Amino acid sequence: MNNSDAPEKSSALGRRNFMKIGVGAAAMTALPAAAVAAKENEKGVDWWDARPGKGGIGKPVAIDCHAHWSPETYNKALADLGQPIANNYPLNFELEKRLQWMDEHEVQMHCLTLSGSMPWQWASAEQGARLAQIINDAGIEVHKKHPDRFVLGLELPIRDPQLALKELNRVAGQPGVRAVHLPDSIERHDYIIDPNFAPVLARIEELGLPIIFHQMDGVANNYGADRVSGPPNLAAGLDAPTDHTVLATKLMMSGILDKYPKLEMVLPHAGGAFPYLAGRIEHFFAHFPGMKITLARPFREYLRRFHYDYLIYYPEAFRFLVTMVGTDRIVVGTDIFAARDVEFPNEVLDQFHFPAAERDRILKGNAIRLLHL
Repeated sequence: MNNSDAPEKSSALGRRNFMKIGVGAAAMTALPAAAVAAKENEKGVDWWDARPGKGGIGKPVAIDCHAHWSPETYNKALADLGQPIANNYPLNFELEKRLQWMDEHEVQMHCLTLSGSMPWQWASAEQGARLAQIINDAGIEVHKKHPDRFVLGLELPIRDPQLALKELNRVAGQPGVRAVHLPDSIERHDYIIDPNFAPVLARIEELGLPIIFHQMDGVANNYGADRVSGPPNLAAGLDAPTDHTVLATKLMMSGILDKYPKLEMVLPHAGGAFPYLAGRIEHFFAHFPGMKITLARPFREYLRRFHYDYLIYYPEAFRFLVTMVGTDRIVVGTDIFAARDVEFPNEVLDQFHFPAAERDRILKGNAIRLLHL
């Protein structure tokens, strides 16, 4: 399907069904207890509550496009630089145990990427280049050992676009390299639309690799700076979705999406607030005094220039995402998979009773297409 096509029609989640959510809440108090229970069941369960039914655990199916890791060679390199990782969770680097976890939770494959603690903000350009080499080489080796279970979202030292391009070319075509993992911004700077980063984007497009975005941790990178950094630390919950929203909007208004029409991009955390603020963004582009921004294509088409992982947690919000972008633009993402906020990716979707083809599309089909598996 071309990016400009309308979302594929879902027989399970049309606009009429979505609107029932709103009127159902108002009528809930007037319903008998049995009807209330039925309505709650229709609403579905939040992601952390999705569990296998009486049939038990199914076979590994899901392809996870948002799954962090931190291999031992990389951890050692960080420690040698005086920057030991804060979360030394075993499943981030003990891959045999990770494989067992995947089997027990119906996950076929992880696309391995660093977490928000990626080092590009504090590392020098040279240190960043070396760290990128270490983790990319580790990912290639892991894929060689488990080609059906792990692929790599390669890391680039974005502090220096020339070094980033050099690393991209070094690993291009290597086994298991199926995506590029980039931060939304660095030190609240939109490096991605700087002219000097253009050769990197052009090469990524030429290689046919999708970009998987993620926010970068730290007060210097938080869009809300110290306002969201705590205590308590609200950055992951509030700041990250805001950063994704700003990124998507600027990629649109800068012309990057038009300049690189074949470049695929995945927004984490269901696109942040971007799908939900789309109407407001379009209004300000087109109608706000002194703001006039002319886009090359209708605004709604740009919503489908992105793919979105399904980390929105509430079934009502997921229904809205499907209504806005279609099931062919959504992939599985579990983030810090062992944190138990998404334990069973299959069951997250089963509650929506999608036709088999649509369920398969979200669980693995879109990822197979994106990652060229």
